[in-house]
Amino acid sequence: MKDKRILYVSSEVVPYLPETEISSMSFEAPRLVNQQGGQIRIFMPRYGNINERRHQLHEVIRLSGINLVINDLDMPLIIKVASIPKERIQVYFIDNDEYFKRKATLTDEAGQLFSDNDERAIFFAKGVIETVKKLNWSPDVIHVHGWLASLLPLYLKEYYKDEPLFNESKIVTSIYDRSFNNSLNKDMLNKIKFDSINEDAVSVLEEPTYNNLMKVAVDYSDALIVGSESIPEDLKSYLEASDKPILEHKNKDEFGEAYTTFLNTSVLS
Repeated sequence: MKDKRILYVSSEVVPYLPETEISSMSFEAPRLVNQQGGQIRIFMPRYGNINERRHQLHEVIRLSGINLVINDLDMPLIIKVASIPKERIQVYFIDNDEYFKRKATLTDEAGQLFSDNDERAIFFAKGVIETVKKLNWSPDVIHVHGWLASLLPLYLKEYYKDEPLFNESKIVTSIYDRSFNNSLNKDMLNKIKFDSINEDAVSVLEEPTYNNLMKVAVDYSDALIVGSESIPEDLKSYLEASDKPILEHKNKDEFGEAYTTFLNTSVLS
């Protein structure tokens, strides 16, 4: 993986949030590539429950300051950055007071999904792409983790399809076990259509369930990784029917070698 540029986009990353399947893999995969001489960038949301002082986050003024239009509203984009101790890995945080200041990640104290999680997902996808454009950093691979990041493949290949920086980028999405039940805001499809994205491409989001969000990510990815030992049968069948390269689930001891081989032979070849 020496000198390959890999962009990691995740809804959660250790050590900034508690250890889960997603947050752990969103740290282990880039650490592996970093150790192999690859160039990496990690992006995640700056949730309000991340301790900025303890993790030494600071705003990057030269990257902040643009507005993203979300459903006809101008939303300021703030970029913060921190380094993972001992790893020499930089993490960029997508921030906005309206979407991410609250002292929680994706649900309220009662465990209910925030009603604006659909807009937060759109903002996150656009914010990552706009920031990478400002960095003028063209990734060979973009590896997506978690449903809040799941719109990035769609936006990259539809909304930003004429952006030359990403012409050669391959998108890999890790599919994990279901992270939430019920669905996001039923108006999500209209908010995506506001960005002139073809409704036919995302009609499944009339019901913005976890499975349907991940199906859209599958449709717009070049390769897929099964990140959990078990995933919903509906999604499993959808992956198998996609006719795209798939890395089946590996335990922690097997993952490193399998992941490197998969990127080199199925994604970058």
